[in-house]
Formats: sequence, C-alpha cells, structure tokens
Amino acid sequence: MATMQDNQTWSGRFNEPVAELVKRYTASVDFDQRLALVDIQGSLAHAQMLAECAIISAQDLDDIRRGLAQIENEVISGDFEWSLDLEDVHLNIEKRLTTLVGDAGKRLHTGRSRNDQVATDIRLYLRGEIDTLVGLLKNLQTALLDLAQHHTHTILPGFTHLQVAQPVSFAHHLLAYFEMLQRDVERFSDCRRRVNRLPLGAAALAGTSYPIKRERVAELLGFEAVCQNSLDAVSDRDFAIEFTAAAALVMTHLSRLSEELILWMSPRFGFIDIADRFCTGSSIMPQKKNPDVPELVRGKTGRVNGHLVALLTL
Repeated sequence: MATMQDNQTWSGRFNEPVAELVKRYTASVDFDQRLALVDIQGSLAHAQMLAECAIISAQDLDDIRRGLAQIENEVISGDFEWSLDLEDVHLNIEKRLTTLVGDAGKRLHTGRSRNDQVATDIRLYLRGEIDTLVGLLKNLQTALLDLAQHHTHTILPGFTHLQVAQPVSFAHHLLAYFEMLQRDVERFSDCRRRVNRLPLGAAALAGTSYPIKRERVAELLGFEAVCQNSLDAVSDRDFAIEFTAAAALVMTHLSRLSEELILWMSPRFGFIDIADRFCTGSSIMPQKKNPDVPELVRGKTGRVNGHLVALLTL
C-alpha cells in the first residue's frame, strides 16, 4: 500500500496495485509529455496566486519556483526521466517536484484538480500552436506574393473539368492560394479568442473552497478571460474541435495546391520544374523525378481530417 500511495495521488482507497496491462493501456505520458513546458508555466502562475492569497507561504513559492526551474531545464535538455507508473505529464512533474523540494511540491496542487489543470495546459499549448501556425501561414503568403510579382505577365491555361478553359496569369493563379490562406489565418485568429480563456479554478467540476483569485492567474498567463461555469470549464473541448477543423481546412488548401504542383510538373503539362533537392527518384527507373513532398502533403491531409472526425465522435 505504501508503494501505491507513493506512486499515485488517487490510490489511497485501493487494496491492490493497478495491473500492468491497465497501466500501459491508460497511461498517456508517451504523448502528453509535449505539454510539459506549459504545465510548468501554469503551475508557476498558480503557485504565485496561492502565495499572494496567503494559501501557501513565500518560502513554499520560492521552493516551487526553484524546483520547477530545474525540471524545465531537464525537460528541455532531454534529461527528465518519464515514468509510465506515473500515468501522465502532470503526475510525473509533480513527483519530480516533491522529490526536489519536499512538501512544498505537494502544496502546489492546493485548490486545483487534474481536470482543470489538463484543460488549462491544452489551452496554453493550442494558443502557442495557433501563434506558430499563423506565423507559418503568413510566411507562405509572403512567398506566394514574392513569386507572383515576377509572373504577372506569365500566361498559363486555366482549367475547368481538367479541360483548357481560359487563359490566366500565373500570378493570378498563385494569389488564389493567398486568399485561401488569408481565410485560414482569420479562422485561427478567431479560434484563438475562444481558446484563450482560463479554466483553472474550476477544480474537478464544482470549484474549490479555497479563496483563490482566478482572474489573477488569467492575468499572469495572458488569458483574456476566465471560463464562467465550472462544469463547462473542465468538460469543454469545443475549442480543440474548432482548432482541428481550422487545421483540416488548411490542409485541404495545401492539398489542392500540392495536386496542382504534381500535375504541373508532369511532362504532360510541363508548366513548372521543382528543384532536385525537393524531389526523389526511382530505384529502377533512372529517368524519374518524383514530387514526393506535395504527394506527402496530400497524404497527411487525410490524417488531419481523421483527427477531426475522432474528436467529433469522442
């Protein structure tokens, strides 16, 4: 029993350890460890609020900060030792923190549950991913503009039903994708507003009796507002579905562009040539030059669409 209580925060009422098969089946640490840095970020803000509210001591706050700083360095350097026994990223970090700083690490969890902690981590993570993706989309838009300005008088056939229809400039064709990507940027920016709301403080589902200040944590983490209903705060995954839907549309646009690149590079069209460094060859046909990169973009589109369907059916 002592071993169980050492390894699990919830095992006090159990009379036997979790079966190894169940442990492997339910553990998420192999993939949710990507949340480690935002988990630390959220914990630092939560600890500061607890100290400001005199729920934990100033010494506890100093110890927690010191311990989390060391854990952050270990995660970044790849030296952090992840344990399947500890299920997920959150318990792994908490266990390491208590090892480093003792009881102060245990008091960090005061006034919160893994439910609102997980919800907060996901929102912090997605907010950062949205900012990264918007930057990448704008870089692609800039590249399209740069290419288009050199081809305002380059004429190519426009197609309907894959039949030659009307002449258009290459620049005009490229700028169609600029417009698609602009809508993608707008969708992500709009989605970010709903992502950027703090669920921490909702605890498991009905809040906490500790006199916490959720708005202070929101301020420290850069959230625009707090989630107003505790039940909704810990159960809402609308924002994740919305993000994945926006990502699926990005991939649809990139797949459409990739299909055209593949066709245009074909000797039957011969409109463009993709540089050798972005292509692959054949082990048996030496004349081949294969546009593998756009082909893989098209293939990966299905994976993102699949993730969207999976989230919708959870």
